[in-house]
Amino acid sequence: MQLEYTLFVYTFVKMPDMKNLSLKMNDGIFADTEKITARISKNRNRYINEAVAFYNLLQKRRIISGQLQKESKLVQEESMKVLAEFEKMQDDNQTI
Repeated sequence: MQLEYTLFVYTFVKMPDMKNLSLKMNDGIFADTEKITARISKNRNRYINEAVAFYNLLQKRRIISGQLQKESKLVQEESMKVLAEFEKMQDDNQTI
């Protein structure tokens, strides 16, 4: 049987850039998080914030990479057409 923990984060002083969050976390992930935060002397809230920030950065990079690959393919097709035209012009000039 795997337990789920519900983490409630409350702030007593309202900070303009902070949101309250209810988070359901698998038992194993929660246990690992508790062990790690105790070992590195960092509170759970800060640790989770840093982890989510890192994951957001990773996902943004993956999104940008996908966009660049897609746009690169579009540019590649057009570049090949232009190259073919230049080669045709060069061949035409050599036969004159």
